[in-house]
Amino acid sequence: MAGSRERERRRARERFEKQREARLARQRTLRKRFGIGVAVVCVLGLIGGITAVVLGGSTPKAATKPKATASASASASASATPSASASAAPVAEPATHCTYTTAGVAPAAKSVSVPPATPNYKAAYTASINTNLGDIKINLLNSKATCTVNSFVHLASAGYFNASQCHRVTATNPLYVLQCGDPYAKASEKLSCAQGANAPGTGGPGYEFANENTTSLQTTQTSGGPTATYAAGTVAMANSGVNTNGSQFFLVYKNSTLPPDYTPFGTITSGLDILQKVANAGTSCTYQGPGDGAPKEKVVINSVTIKQN
Repeated sequence: MAGSRERERRRARERFEKQREARLARQRTLRKRFGIGVAVVCVLGLIGGITAVVLGGSTPKAATKPKATASASASASASATPSASASAAPVAEPATHCTYTTAGVAPAAKSVSVPPATPNYKAAYTASINTNLGDIKINLLNSKATCTVNSFVHLASAGYFNASQCHRVTATNPLYVLQCGDPYAKASEKLSCAQGANAPGTGGPGYEFANENTTSLQTTQTSGGPTATYAAGTVAMANSGVNTNGSQFFLVYKNSTLPPDYTPFGTITSGLDILQKVANAGTSCTYQGPGDGAPKEKVVINSVTIKQN
């Protein structure tokens, strides 16, 4: 009897842990939907006393995004195992080793493996995002955000971004971006601003990794903390808090002001006019206010081609 009671207690503990992990995964996923939104609201409140529309939802990711803090580079010493956690300690770039965490992370929106722990840190990469509106060409900053580029190259090479849509466009001062990178935003479907599990903007690759290259940003101290200018043409990672990067990224079509919590990992060399065209067309629906929602001008990613120079 004692053995039976112990087994029941053990099973109860295991059920509790599984339920707890499932709750945490759902919360992470829901936060991901508006990964850059809440930070923008904070910035808007600081600049010129602007009254901002709250970007809610409910991820990217509707839980409120954790308060933004200074970011850090991906670990250059920890191994990329399922139980590894992203390091918050800044390291010298280019990184020679990367950590990609799967523990406690929501399942991948589209089946894909974890990137290799050892990046090709000496490589020079360019990316071409082939869309229904034309190609967007990007110089990837491998020497400055090695683990981020390693992940992006891995996902692109695996076809992870293929047949997805850029699900969000913003024109809410001071944020001017097009956000992409979620397979839940299927190319074949009409985007809506509906919220909930598996809604466009809630997806990721099933792993997370740490911030990089944020110390290169020129920051200004404000009463609410540091802010930085993400210049037009910047490609950066969306997240639900520092060191929670996944697959979603945003393309800046006009200088934008944000906390320095989003890894810049590329520079657009061609196709900025495509982003501006999409932004000018506006939104087909909004989340919680004008200037932020699903693009009226549909942007389908057919493929992402990586070239190693």
